Amino acid sequence: MQQYLQNKKGLVQKTFDQVYDQYDLMNDLMSLGVHRLWKKDLLNMMNPGFNQKLIDVACGTGDIANLFLKYVNKESQITCVDPNKLMIKKGKEKLKKFRNLKWIVAPAEKIPISDNSFDFYTISFGLRNTKNLDRALSEAHRVLKPGGRFLCLEFSKIHNTNLEFIYKNYSKIIPSIGKLIVGNREPYEYLIKSIENFVNQNELIELMTKHGFDKCSFRNLSGGIVSIHSGWKIRC
Repeated sequence: MQQYLQNKKGLVQKTFDQVYDQYDLMNDLMSLGVHRLWKKDLLNMMNPGFNQKLIDVACGTGDIANLFLKYVNKESQITCVDPNKLMIKKGKEKLKKFRNLKWIVAPAEKIPISDNSFDFYTISFGLRNTKNLDRALSEAHRVLKPGGRFLCLEFSKIHNTNLEFIYKNYSKIIPSIGKLIVGNREPYEYLIKSIENFVNQNELIELMTKHGFDKCSFRNLSGGIVSIHSGWKIRC
């Protein structure tokens, strides 16, 4: 495991190469299906209007894009970005009925998109997997229009001792579930380690502010197991 952590980029790539085909099922098993409610909370917090443009980074198989299209009119323009081409392929298959989705294979740190392009930038359970967190946040700010909003759904730090105890013990069995579903426990050992090593809620607020976001805030869900961070691009 230590060898993997020394090369995060290679580890992340290998992890999602191994789990992409069972990614949705594994998310359901890992969160007991609650990740779907968390993503709906993200959309409710976003409250998008008609014809607003969304970029969803670390899009996985397109859950956020799918919810966005259900929330607004089906003609809204969405760009889905993920560094893993196999995950993009899976997303295209899942959402093939929609013609207004653009799919791009690219990392969050270097998005091939013009400045000031989107009303919303979302990233769900992907920020902690970026190789360079500062660069990813800088790119998020760059591609948003003035007045655009950044929204991040990510695992966070639990402050309730009893809940933390239950969650940590449940986390210990997740690699075994991964072994059962995809035949390999190592990707899920990485996922648990990445959650443990990620910044806390207030540290992420500080980083967002550092990279130009204003009116930064966060909302804890499920006792802080995850949180939604929000920030606005007021200045170019």
